[in-house]
Amino acid sequence: MILGLIPSRLNSSRLKEKPLLKIDGLPIIVHTLKRALLSKKINKVIVCTDDKKIYDVVRDFGGEAIITSKKHKNGTERIAEVAKKFKPKLVIDIQGDEPLVDPKDIDKVINFHLKNKQFDIIVPSMITKKPERKNIVKVIFDRKGKVLYFSRSSIPFNYKNKSILYYKDLSIVSFKPKALSQFTKFKMGNLERIEGIELIRALENNQTIGTFVSKSTSFSVDVNDDLLEAIDVMPNNPVRKRY
Repeated sequence: MILGLIPSRLNSSRLKEKPLLKIDGLPIIVHTLKRALLSKKINKVIVCTDDKKIYDVVRDFGGEAIITSKKHKNGTERIAEVAKKFKPKLVIDIQGDEPLVDPKDIDKVINFHLKNKQFDIIVPSMITKKPERKNIVKVIFDRKGKVLYFSRSSIPFNYKNKSILYYKDLSIVSFKPKALSQFTKFKMGNLERIEGIELIRALENNQTIGTFVSKSTSFSVDVNDDLLEAIDVMPNNPVRKRY
């Protein structure tokens, strides 16, 4: 069983009640849900939230949702609570603020993890032309696709001022169930505290994270400019025509 979990909370420091903001007539969280349901590999999709407003909206649109504890400090802890109720082969964490996520990208992540079982966690990467933005998490990796580090800074540093490519992470994360369970038991380390990036906790505790370069055009809605861009491109997005 491949379990798709979408963590979502109402409070956002940048956009008020972000999951419920509408794009092309539907709330952001509903776009994410409906796109996850179009995956050919995921057997079950559940929105994991601690807020009844989000729960009710998801249910009104025919989706499945579970109310989780309000004590969770992040989305990974939230999905781990729900994952315990099942016995999945993989747990796919799809961020609730990805209204343009492509179901084909979800399937690519799953296929990659099934073929590369040496990794505890898989997170795809994609080229970004905005490495200076602090809300975009950059990723560096070795020649075999093993993630070395995540940062909000522009890494690697362009010491010789050459033309280089910067990569960011795509908000679809595949966990082995055991790795997810272990992750939630780790304490926040110094690097995670400094960067404010959850997955650094895995690296600080020797969990292995694999990546591959995706050609995805999806992006997270973090700030108002992202919201305006999503509103602009959604009506002509090919996946939008399928729901």
